Amino acid sequence: MTSRRYLQLDVFADRPGAGNPLAVVLDAEGLDDTDMQAIARWTRLPETTFVFPASSPAASYGLRIFSPRREVPFAGHPSVGTAHAVIEAGLAEPRDGLLVQEGIAGLLPLRVTGSGRTRTIAVRTPRARVMEVASADDARLQQVLDGLPLGSLPPALMDGGRRWWLAELRDEAALRTAMPPWDAIGKLARDTDSMGMCVFARSDDPVYFLAVRAWVGAPAQFEDAASGAANATLAAWLASRNALPGPDGRYRISQGREIGYDAIIELYVDPEGEVWSGGRICNVVTGKIDW
Repeated sequence: MTSRRYLQLDVFADRPGAGNPLAVVLDAEGLDDTDMQAIARWTRLPETTFVFPASSPAASYGLRIFSPRREVPFAGHPSVGTAHAVIEAGLAEPRDGLLVQEGIAGLLPLRVTGSGRTRTIAVRTPRARVMEVASADDARLQQVLDGLPLGSLPPALMDGGRRWWLAELRDEAALRTAMPPWDAIGKLARDTDSMGMCVFARSDDPVYFLAVRAWVGAPAQFEDAASGAANATLAAWLASRNALPGPDGRYRISQGREIGYDAIIELYVDPEGEVWSGGRICNVVTGKIDW
C-alpha cells in the first residue's frame, strides 16, 4: 500500500464551507485509470484531481480530473484548486506570476496573485463558442424555463469543453427563488448533449455583478455549488453580445447560496478575448491517502 499526500480544499471561497469542495492527490505516479476512478468515487466530491510530473517542458505539472463517474477533460474549480495545492506542496512555483497546467485540454496558464490565505488563482479557460441562439419559446427549453421571467438576452447553447445552455432571468430575486424542474433539465441535457441549464441575473449587490445558478441534468441531477467552467462559458457569451457587466472586462459572480454555499468567482475577459476564471482557495484537510 502506497501513501500519497492528499488535500481537501474549498475553492472560490474565503472560508471553509462557502465554496466548491475538491480533493487533490499529489504524487499520483503509479495510479492507473481504474485506481483514479475508484478514488474519485470514494471521495464522493464533485471532482478529485491527480497531480503528475509534466511531460512538456513548458508545463509546471500534469493534471487529470475525475468526477465520481468519469474522467473530465476540463473543469474550472479543480484547475484553480490544484494550482493552489501544487504551490502549497512546493511542487511548482509561478514564473512571472503564471503556472502552466498540462491536461487533456492542453496547456492552460493560471495567473497567481498574492500568497497564503489571500492568494487568488485564475485559469485561462478553453475558448468557448456559440453553438446556437434559441428563442424563449423553443420547445426544448419550455419546460425548463416555464414560469421564469426572462431577461433581455436570448437563451443560448455554448461549448467551452462542456456544453451549457444559458438563460438570463429578469432579476436576482427571480433567480434566487426559482425551483429547478429536474426532469425537464435532465431531458434537455440528454437531448442536446449538454450539462444542463445555467441561469443568471444581474445584481445591484456591491460585491458581485451577477448571481448564477448551474443546474446539471446528466449524468446526475444536481445544482453546482460553484462552477468556474460554466461561468467562463457565460463570460464568453456575454462578451460576444457586448453585455459584460463589469468595468474593463472584470466582474464577480455569486453562486451556491440556494444550496447552502456562498461562493464568489472572479471573471476577466482580456483584450484578446480570453476568459480567466478564478478566486480564492481554503485548505480544509491536509494529510495522506493510502491506496
